[in-house]
Amino acid sequence: MASLILQLQDYRLTTAEILYHMPDHPTLLQTFLWQEYDRAPEFPELLRFLKFWAREIDGKLHSVRVGHKKLITPEDISYCRTEYLIN
Repeated sequence: MASLILQLQDYRLTTAEILYHMPDHPTLLQTFLWQEYDRAPEFPELLRFLKFWAREIDGKLHSVRVGHKKLITPEDISYCRTEYLIN
């Protein structure tokens, strides 16, 4: 139910592909996928997570690619003009 409330407040399902340097082998890149409901285009949840990463995680960030999708849109709601009941 909490995700529905967030979607009604214009939060969107956001996925971030984070490339970072491995701490033991800095020339190698590793991928981390992050997914959460966030508000575009500011992305406060993602920015909070990236600040945490930079402060607490040893792997230096290389790049972040972000995608987001609004899951509930006005086109999803339609009215039914006729209803048929079959016994």
